[in-house]
Amino acid sequence: MSTDNLRVLIVAEHASLKLGGEASLPMHYFRILRQRGIEAWLIVHERTRDELTAYFTEELDRIYFIQDSFWHRLCWQLGKPLPHRAALFTTGFALRLLTQFMQLRLAQKLVRKHGVTIVHQPIPVSPKEPSMLRKIGVPVVIGPMNGGMNYPPAFQHLEKSWVQLTVGIGRMMSNLFNRLIPGKLEASVLLVANARTRQALPQGIKGKVIEIPENGVDLTLWQPVVKQPQTPPVQQPTTGSETPVRFVYIGRLIDWKAIDLLLFAFRRVAETHPAILEIIGDGPERENLQAQAEELRLTQTAAAACRLQGFVQFSGWLPQTECAQRLETADVLVMPSLMECGGAAALEAMAMGLPVIATNWGGFTDYLNASCGILVEPSSPVDFIEGLAAAMIRLASNPELRQLMGQAGRQRVLDHFNWDRKIDHILEIYQEAIDQGFKPVGSQPIATDLPLGKAATF
Repeated sequence: MSTDNLRVLIVAEHASLKLGGEASLPMHYFRILRQRGIEAWLIVHERTRDELTAYFTEELDRIYFIQDSFWHRLCWQLGKPLPHRAALFTTGFALRLLTQFMQLRLAQKLVRKHGVTIVHQPIPVSPKEPSMLRKIGVPVVIGPMNGGMNYPPAFQHLEKSWVQLTVGIGRMMSNLFNRLIPGKLEASVLLVANARTRQALPQGIKGKVIEIPENGVDLTLWQPVVKQPQTPPVQQPTTGSETPVRFVYIGRLIDWKAIDLLLFAFRRVAETHPAILEIIGDGPERENLQAQAEELRLTQTAAAACRLQGFVQFSGWLPQTECAQRLETADVLVMPSLMECGGAAALEAMAMGLPVIATNWGGFTDYLNASCGILVEPSSPVDFIEGLAAAMIRLASNPELRQLMGQAGRQRVLDHFNWDRKIDHILEIYQEAIDQGFKPVGSQPIATDLPLGKAATF
């Protein structure tokens, strides 16, 4: 497919590998499009300016930053004391709409200035959140979206009732919001990650809905290597001579990630099997989780004193390159999240040839099957802990199974989830949207010059 006339404008709240999650998606789109020589530009909030400046040194003339305003800072401060989900549906919602309003005005000018032929808004991934990108003069593609998530029924008590009420009201109001701000209803193409997200879209969609995975894997970074003897990233247990099995968790340390339940499960593993659980990430729950590990006698010193065969280490936040290095020496990724729409870390571990243990709920079910991992039912807190422990013990006891699952996971990523194949599909979608009959506004310059690679205020 020829891309000679393709000119793409990517509009996103954030573009960052450091922030991870959905923030990494716009960065990957822009990165790969430019690697392929496709004309592309990026509009993003200035919060990630430093990272993008360092990463895209040669592409700064193609990046436009929305400047932080008083209202941005006010929304941020008001949302800080709120629970994550409550802030997401209240102050965070207002903040994102403010950014989108500023992005819309800039996008309309850039379409004329650069002769843009298509606009892509990859985030936010929420299917219900309205989009302000409309009346731009070219087709708009939104997504892939991924959402419609709640806690599993057995865990809904973990969310405060007023938070549930706030989220519920926000969802009920979504159809009204999308009629008042109809960018999503008028978009040419809406991309969804799964059937759950398709069902969560607002009423009145006019464009085509296409199912495509939300996440992808950069195989230049996440790939297995021949393991050579080396100094491990964490110390070996002092008891026993058997090589310990290395379990690893990668992600934010927040309540719905259920790392507290993982610690309870790992305590049972450590009683009978030489094992290490390395927790990579940071967040508001870190102090509580470290205290819990102390109480469970899972620190290295305490574990040795009470004759446990395994221990836990907290490694804090690490950049992606170091996470990849840690996975090179790991044996299994464990992701016990209870409300995970995506789950990119699972795909990255699969790409590295690791089996994955994860919750049979949400995004993990889009990626994992019995050939490459173990999905644990979140039927109750007690059963979930038992299931995590049983899965870890099963893989700790069977290196051949770990190898087979790891190979199957790697192949599954190659076949379905690598970024190059995903971009091939996205380019087809772009072209189809353009061929529907939208005409670009033109490439004539606008009267006012735009500050390339600088904060833009409109």
